Formats: sequence, structure tokens, C-alpha cells
Amino acid sequence: MAVTIKDVAALAGVSPSTVSRVCNDNPAISRKTKEKVRRAMAELRYEAPLTAGTQSGQRLRLIGTVLPPSLRAAYENPLYLEILRGISQFCNQRQYAAALVTGQDEDEVLRSLRAARQSGQLEGIILLYSKTGDAIVEYLCETGTLYVVIGKADQLPGQTICIDNDNLLAGREATDYLWSLGHRRIAYLGCGSAYLYSADRKSGYQLSLLQHGLPVRPEYCLELEEREDSGALRALLELEERPTAAVVSDDLYAVALERTCMQAGLSVPKDLSIISFNNSPFAQITSFQLTTVDINSFQLGFEAASQLINHVENPDLLATKIIVPHRIVERSSCQRMTAI
Repeated sequence: MAVTIKDVAALAGVSPSTVSRVCNDNPAISRKTKEKVRRAMAELRYEAPLTAGTQSGQRLRLIGTVLPPSLRAAYENPLYLEILRGISQFCNQRQYAAALVTGQDEDEVLRSLRAARQSGQLEGIILLYSKTGDAIVEYLCETGTLYVVIGKADQLPGQTICIDNDNLLAGREATDYLWSLGHRRIAYLGCGSAYLYSADRKSGYQLSLLQHGLPVRPEYCLELEEREDSGALRALLELEERPTAAVVSDDLYAVALERTCMQAGLSVPKDLSIISFNNSPFAQITSFQLTTVDINSFQLGFEAASQLINHVENPDLLATKIIVPHRIVERSSCQRMTAI
């Protein structure tokens, strides 16, 4: 079996990203660490592939940012624009260049990442999402590429730099807010649980229901791969015991839910109160203004760039996990129940 960069890292007692930077003769790596890694490489007879950067000696300090693979959904969500603004601001302060890596599927993103690595200019990657079983994360681990996840780490949690919100707490607080307004039939709408933030928000929603002595009703929980699934949304609104309120994991999903309400002859918040997440521009330009959980998207991006660049320049730092605070922004999409 061929020796991998992970094998070298394990023998040398360092991270795969440190091995990668030793192979590129990164000046930020101490001589002692370089010697230790090179001894491990020699013992295992590992031959590192040359990159354009190592051959030419010229390096551009480049940070890659990766959107979730998507045909169009990721490009439509202003959440990512605000995160990117935070990343760019910090990169500009430290004189790093930020490049966007996108693709309609994982294979296309992986091709772009391979090209970036071969240039020898890539210092690290910021993933703007986190999901289970991600082939892109597997590739970054296998190649020893330094990376930061905005969200919860699914692989190697103790060795992964993470910038996240407390989505479990946020989901619970959003549901508590609806409960405080007198709602007892509360639904949850989110994307698939493969995306860890949505899974945590759903868990927080369920925890709140249980703490308030309310049943967790499967028919009230919708996880949609496509937010425009009007059939599933319509079925929720046509239940005999229709929910009076909903926790929605993203403002865009809330807009889709509101549109379905209009088609069903229901109004927000009179017939259905909605609290959503992200505090995007959509929260304020709908026919009603969304009550929403502001997750501080700009700060998520700023902290991600800060942590990545700090680890680039100080390779011996331990992996960190930073929790960015959230807050509920009250607007007009929720109202108190007059009767239960």
C-alpha cells in the first residue's frame, strides 16, 4: 500500500498540513519540525510531489473559500456574501488574496482544488459549510491541506479548526420564543440533516418542545432538499391540526413558506407565525418583516480568516473552536396567540 501524507504525519507526530508545508519548504515551519518530518519521510520512503510553488520559489499567499456544491442554491443565498465580506476584510488587512472555489457538484469543486494546490500558492481553505460524509473534507485531510470549517466538524473534530454558532441553543431559543407567545403547535422546516447546522437547530427545536411538555410530532418536521417543494409545504398547512407557528432554518425557506401560505389563503402572522435564521436582506423585504435569528455572518467569516491565517503563520498552534454569538431580531412575522 502506498505511503500517504497521513502516515508521515502520524510517524512525525504532527498534522498532515504541517507535513505539506514542510514539503513546500514553508519558512513558517521551524527547523526542528522540518528535520523531524523529513526523517519520517525518509524512514517511510515518502516522496512528496513537486508543485509550481516549490519549483519556482515564488509564492502568492492565497486563501481559498469553498461554497457548498450546488447548481444554484448557494449562489442565491446572501448569507454566503456576508461571510465572504468578513473573510475578505481580514485577508485584506493581512495582505492575503481570497479566491472563491465553486462547482455544481463535488467533482467539479475537487478539480478546482487540485488545480489550486498544484499552483503551489494555496495557503489554506475555508469551507463555508459543514456536512456529513463530505468528500471535499476527505480530500483536504488526505492531502494535508490546512482548512477551517464554518460550522461543526464531522471528521477529526479534535483536530479541525471550527468557527460556529451554538445552533442547538439557537434552535431551542427560537422555539422558546414562539412558546412564550402562546404557541403550542409549532412546526420545524429545514434542509436535509446532512448539513450539521440544520440538524442542530432541529435538535434544539425538539429539546424545547420536550422541556415545555409538548409532543414532538413527526408530521410537523419537514426537511426539504429543495426549498421550493410546495407540495410538502402545502401538506403541512393542510393538516387537520395545522401548526400555528414554525421555526425555519433559513430566511429563504421562510420566504417559500410564506408564498405557500398565500396560495393556501393563509396569512402571516395571523394564521402562522414564523421565526427564521440568518437575518439576511430577505428578512426585511418580504411582505411581512421576518423575526429571525441573527447569526453574525460577517463575524463568522472574519473569525474564519483570522484563525486560518494565524495557523498558517504559527503552525504549532492547536486547533481551535470559536463560537460566534447569535441574537433574536424581533419583527412582524410573529404574533401572540389570542387563544390556545
